[in-house]
Amino acid sequence: MSRLSMFNNPLLLGFDEFERTLDRIAKHGGDGYPPYNIEQIGENGLRITLAVAGFTTDDLVLSLEGNQLVVRGKQVDDGNRVFIHRGIAARQFQRSFVLADGIEVLGSSLDNGLLHIDLARPLPEAKARRIEIKSGATETARRPTIDVSGKEG
Repeated sequence: MSRLSMFNNPLLLGFDEFERTLDRIAKHGGDGYPPYNIEQIGENGLRITLAVAGFTTDDLVLSLEGNQLVVRGKQVDDGNRVFIHRGIAARQFQRSFVLADGIEVLGSSLDNGLLHIDLARPLPEAKARRIEIKSGATETARRPTIDVSGKEG
């Protein structure tokens, strides 16, 4: 059974990797822990805030893996403590955010159980270039071939 994709449009070329990323996100949506906010900070800034009560900076790992910002948390359970009631679970988590090309991670901080991750979205450069149009049958016959490595032949 084939599924329809919004990227099957012949006008959208080269979006295969983007579609695979969207599929991966949909499959691994997670259980919603820890909760998070995404805020706009200034004109080009973003801030992701995760509620990580009970975690210390030693319990958290923040990494950039390709275009994914990954936050992992793992608490070490102190076996010497005896709980009469335990409503705050010491559980591990992994939360991923896919970043668009050009998004930069500026830094992070942990304050009062909230992990703040600051991002910058640089302004896109206006790019325009003229592409030469060649004419004549001899030019059409000499079309360059491109192998898988991207080199013209």
